[in-house]
Amino acid sequence: MRPAGLDDARLAALAREHGTPLYVYDAPTIRARFAAVSGFDVVRYAQKANPNLTLLALLRNLGASIDAVSAGEIERALAAGFPPERIVFTADLFDRAVLERLARLPIHVNVGSRDMLAQFAAVQPGAEVTLRVNPGFGHGHHHKVTTGGSDSKHGIWHDELAAALDDARAVGLVVVGLHVHVGSGASFERLVGAGEFLVASARQVGDTLRTLSAGGGLPVRYRESDEAFPIERYVRAWREHARAIEAYTRRPVELELEPGRWLVAESGVLVTEVRATKRQGEREFVMVDAGFHNLIRPTMYGSYHEIRALGKRGGERPVLVAGPLCESSDVFTQGPGGTLEPIELPPLSPGDLLAIHDVGAYGASMASNYNSQPLAAEVLVDGGHSYVIRRRQRFDELFAAERDLR
Repeated sequence: MRPAGLDDARLAALAREHGTPLYVYDAPTIRARFAAVSGFDVVRYAQKANPNLTLLALLRNLGASIDAVSAGEIERALAAGFPPERIVFTADLFDRAVLERLARLPIHVNVGSRDMLAQFAAVQPGAEVTLRVNPGFGHGHHHKVTTGGSDSKHGIWHDELAAALDDARAVGLVVVGLHVHVGSGASFERLVGAGEFLVASARQVGDTLRTLSAGGGLPVRYRESDEAFPIERYVRAWREHARAIEAYTRRPVELELEPGRWLVAESGVLVTEVRATKRQGEREFVMVDAGFHNLIRPTMYGSYHEIRALGKRGGERPVLVAGPLCESSDVFTQGPGGTLEPIELPPLSPGDLLAIHDVGAYGASMASNYNSQPLAAEVLVDGGHSYVIRRRQRFDELFAAERDLR
């Protein structure tokens, strides 16, 4: 989708000022997406979608809490001003760096494997925990992002929930929450169905239960033809789940949501410069200076992102948009399985600019230095102002941590 504050002229001016490739984020879009899920008691941003410190601070000021999945993400959240009490660590294992931090910080943990319980009790004796349960089914926009079912590594298998509760009690931990996450870009029916599963599971926890987490995975509209997600119906459905549990626990249940892409995806645009055009048999390629080192979703999942030419209209014809990397898969216009899917663009020449939309989630956060490409700059636009929130990486920084043993 196209953020209202990022029109062609604004994006072109930012590209001239800061160079390309360039990530540009629209702050009002993030605020609007956060407001849409404010019916939940706690909105916990899944920062893996985009962990830029400025975006974390923006969401913190809106009232968000934070979800961390690594020691590095814990440190980012702290650096962005989140107190430990507003951070939850969610994972299916503890590495040693995480356990070292949990030993000295009062961070709540969402446990995805039974082996984690004794390990956590050793560093936070008597702590409260949440259990992430795999309900036995999942759904997502691609099988690689389906996080429920027997093919997924995530969560405690539903048949082992009673055993996990026994494990927790045996090591002195108190289970206060249940969490479920079936996949990224899941359907409304699967997302709500996961809540029905938690309601049925809640009786096993008993009267210590006070938190119900809907996880994340809310889909966004990458194509104009995609139906808008019925967010108000979704909030009402989960409210009903919470009331069903409160009816027999006879205590309030706090309802949590853990959105990532929902909050930031549509805010982001990747601006890239055309550097060459070429015809390869019957195919016409537009070669740009951004590649899968800036946005890997098309290469990894066959994901669609709207691409448009800035300031040019008319004479559209089918083209493929490809990047500079030494990989045949470095093509933005492809579908699942790597099938090439041309899009309609006007005639283009070196120096023209393209905008790739909906890159606020899993663009910069999954970027790499492949082919020794520097990480691109990031800019936040807020009304009439723009701010560099990450400068472009310098060439000397590509190898600053390396050692030459010659």
